[in-house]
Amino acid sequence: MTPDSVSTLDLAVVGLAGRFPGAPSVDAFWRRLRAGEECIRDLDEDELRAAGVPARWRNDPAYVRRAADVADVDRFDARLFRFTPREAELTDPQFRVFLEDVWTALEIAGLLGESHELRVGVFAGSSPSTYYSSCLATTPDAAQALGAQASLGNTPDYLATQVSYRLDLRGPSLTVQTACSTSLVAIHWAAQSLLNHECDVAVAGGVSITVPQTTGYLYEEGDIASPDGRCRAFDADASGTLKGNGSAVVVLRRRDDAERDGDTILAIVRGSALNNDGSAKIGFTAPSVDGQAAVISEALAAADVDSATIGYVEAHGTATPLGDPIEVAALTQAFGPSRRAARCALGSVKTNVGHLDAAAGATGFLKAVLSLRHRELVPSLHYRTPNPKIDFETSPFFVNTTLRPFEAIGDAPRRAGVSSFGIGGTNAHVVLEESLEAPRAPSTRRRQTLVLSAATETALGTATANLADHLEARPDLDLADVAYTLQVGRKRLPWRRSLVATDVREAVAALRAPVTGPPAPAPDERRGSRVAFLFPGQGAQHAGMVRFLAREEPSFRALLDRCVDELTPRLGVDLRDLLLAAPDDAAANERLRDTALAQPALFVVERALAERWMSCGIAPAAMAGHSIGEYVAAQIAGV
Repeated sequence: MTPDSVSTLDLAVVGLAGRFPGAPSVDAFWRRLRAGEECIRDLDEDELRAAGVPARWRNDPAYVRRAADVADVDRFDARLFRFTPREAELTDPQFRVFLEDVWTALEIAGLLGESHELRVGVFAGSSPSTYYSSCLATTPDAAQALGAQASLGNTPDYLATQVSYRLDLRGPSLTVQTACSTSLVAIHWAAQSLLNHECDVAVAGGVSITVPQTTGYLYEEGDIASPDGRCRAFDADASGTLKGNGSAVVVLRRRDDAERDGDTILAIVRGSALNNDGSAKIGFTAPSVDGQAAVISEALAAADVDSATIGYVEAHGTATPLGDPIEVAALTQAFGPSRRAARCALGSVKTNVGHLDAAAGATGFLKAVLSLRHRELVPSLHYRTPNPKIDFETSPFFVNTTLRPFEAIGDAPRRAGVSSFGIGGTNAHVVLEESLEAPRAPSTRRRQTLVLSAATETALGTATANLADHLEARPDLDLADVAYTLQVGRKRLPWRRSLVATDVREAVAALRAPVTGPPAPAPDERRGSRVAFLFPGQGAQHAGMVRFLAREEPSFRALLDRCVDELTPRLGVDLRDLLLAAPDDAAANERLRDTALAQPALFVVERALAERWMSCGIAPAAMAGHSIGEYVAAQIAGV
């Protein structure tokens, strides 16, 4: 990207999802980062043998028995995503995991519902498939059936388009492949697509899962893999990293759109840039100071921010003897000499989870977003003594090794940079800023309806428990926001449950309570669910019959007021004095026995109720009424 092609970005991060070694969710990932935990584990002899590692390797002193694996990659709800069992069997776990994580990210963003008409783009990349070669091609039954479906489910070209097809997403859909920088490059192109108004929402990220996961590797001197399976980024003992497994997904929107729709904005993307080193380096796989410095400078220019306001950089940080010194030199060059008086924290998530290859850049992006969101800097691991080839003394950077507050610099919002550099020279850098959300007006509705749906009864139970856990961990959530997201930001699935609560504590208790009898599955929605409005006649009226509803539902009260205001001059009575009276008001009840007041009162209430239901998107397929109710039905029907 040339300087004159750099665009100013103003985009909102509205959703995150992923799974990482030792962390099945973004929340679990953040907890482990905060605790300074390494998510890479030692493998025992049984695991290696079960994974098919030859004895000659297991007995080799150079064999490293460590893995950064992800749990449950063999589990997949094929029916939910419209896969046949055979299609699921022939599909790489990378595709299956990424599809599930995109679903989760869109749910978290509140954008998976069926009521919106937003164009959602998908920008993603994966590592080369090892599932095809290690599982499918070696299984006689599968080998005979290998063909188009095996190709469609294992070739990286089809990752993004499979997601678009399975989730019915209509925006641009393209696979990105730039080796280690793949997923950060995908985020950049997602941002550009939003700026060009090619889509309204952009999903971006990457996935890398090796099959089998529970194998180590033979260390070879000079390779990127370390001799002990640890990544000591920027340390004097840095000798490489190790391959990790995982998936990382982000959801982006234009900031104005996100603010207009009341989205929760996790962070702001201020600017991003891409370039390539070209041939200005010692070899194809080698990094370049000038190339990296240029892409960081271009991203800062795109963001229109001073490097002096950047408080943290999530580095590429592979702990290679050549890569780390070049990266810090490039950062120092890009930030410039004026920044050297202030100190900027530096870290690498690879010290926690290893190198996630195609998912590495998006994983670093997630870590930086979470740091801004929580206003905390988490420790970068295994750093004891500075690499003697890195001139930290004259640079503005220090490696952050403790959990500490993410302090703002001067009056500027908290800002962070994220770098990702691919073998072959495609460099990416993104500048992020904290979101300073304005306070929202509280809901006037005292009780909230929480709805849940799932594809199976078991899944509904899991969703219920997950929601209870989520609310219990966040007692300060606005229950009205939770209810709204559950109602409009989720797919409608066959197995359903609902509850009414006044606050988070009451909601948790209801969710934890034993269910009496199984939930009834919804009707087959392919036939269409139809609703009839039935309007009663005289005899249903009583004092205060809409007192609660008028207080809790402003839109209902507005409709009620409009009707009553029309009738008051004709009746000589304000019906609100009766309809909003106390239920035990004997005088009001006596007056409502008069047909001259009872019938208009019922008409007003039924008309306002019908309008309220229709404003919620519930349109009657048929109507029936008794007595005065016939008039309400006739008016709504347009008779």
